[in-house]
Amino acid sequence: MKNSEKPALYPEEFSAFTCEVKVASPGRINLIGEHTDYNHGYVMPTAIDKKIFFEFKKNASDSICRIFSITFNSYFEFNLNDITRSNQSWQNYLLGVTEEIQKIGGKLRGFDCIINTELPIGAGISSSAALECGFASGLNQIFNLKLTKLQIVELSQRAENNFVGSNCGIMDQFASVMSKKDHIILLDCKTLETEYIPADFKNCKLLLLNTNVSHSIADSEYNTRRAECEEAVRIISKIYAEITSLRQVNFDMLSEFKHELTGKAYQRCTYVLKENERVLKASEAMKRGHLKEFGELMYQSHEGLQHNYEVSCSELDFMVAYAKNKNFIYGSRMMGGGFGGCTINLIEADKIKEYSEEISKAYFKEFNRTMDIITVSAGEGTLIEKVKA
Repeated sequence: MKNSEKPALYPEEFSAFTCEVKVASPGRINLIGEHTDYNHGYVMPTAIDKKIFFEFKKNASDSICRIFSITFNSYFEFNLNDITRSNQSWQNYLLGVTEEIQKIGGKLRGFDCIINTELPIGAGISSSAALECGFASGLNQIFNLKLTKLQIVELSQRAENNFVGSNCGIMDQFASVMSKKDHIILLDCKTLETEYIPADFKNCKLLLLNTNVSHSIADSEYNTRRAECEEAVRIISKIYAEITSLRQVNFDMLSEFKHELTGKAYQRCTYVLKENERVLKASEAMKRGHLKEFGELMYQSHEGLQHNYEVSCSELDFMVAYAKNKNFIYGSRMMGGGFGGCTINLIEADKIKEYSEEISKAYFKEFNRTMDIITVSAGEGTLIEKVKA
């Protein structure tokens, strides 16, 4: 793990900081299965080799917690007995985790924490889940809370739902904590049953192209999509009482209620049902080593996200359309909540440099905006190291 280097503007409170616990918490990618997790569907994520790094130590206080972010060159402190929302969004992920730990009886005392990240913020690689899960894992270790990995996953999700106000599913947190190096997870978000599939991409690699776009509507529209799906379930369950999520709905059932689903709810549900089918097909294609078939399912996924779920944007659509004309790119799709962030591309490794230069020029010409090129590999979940005195 990396050690934090003390910057010039290091706060006085941390001048004598001596680390007791280190945590490396990874971001994640999702190869296919977008917006299906909160509908209890299937997803195919994995942690990546890009992480957020934490250093923890107990302090002499009963309740004062002090946090310093090297990335944002930002310091704040809070009292365990009086946790309130911050106007700095990144701080709320930490505050929410702390509150959720205390809700389940976790006994905390004052602590200091230093955070540094190599994850790009707003790129759709779940820096928020990495922040939550890494922070929770560090507190679990330093205060000997004896929380299981699954408890850390679940409380981190609750922190984002309840405190931050984003109605995310469980995929991001699960992948950040539970991933195995060089494997992809086929995750059933209803039962949490997992299958680890070797990430054998043969002559290909995974390339993320970051639009450097983050639309202000992303969070509100994410919650709207979830609400649309939940309303459809409510309508269908009036006749089929056993239905509690879209996971239990089939196409015949959906067709039966087509005229009762108002607005664009029918389109949203159609996307979710088809995406679940694509994830299962993609897992089989990966196990057989059929990368072209896998890639075609990625393109289909993006088309559904663009036209049925309507969470894409012109920048993402441009990138995917550009990729589709290249025979050395097997698949491309938007990744994450939408309205910005990255596309994920399955590309022949020896073409990455040449293509990156080409797409960067084309993207700048189209949008007068630069893009970031990020190559990633399937990494392990959260790592914890207890530092010897």
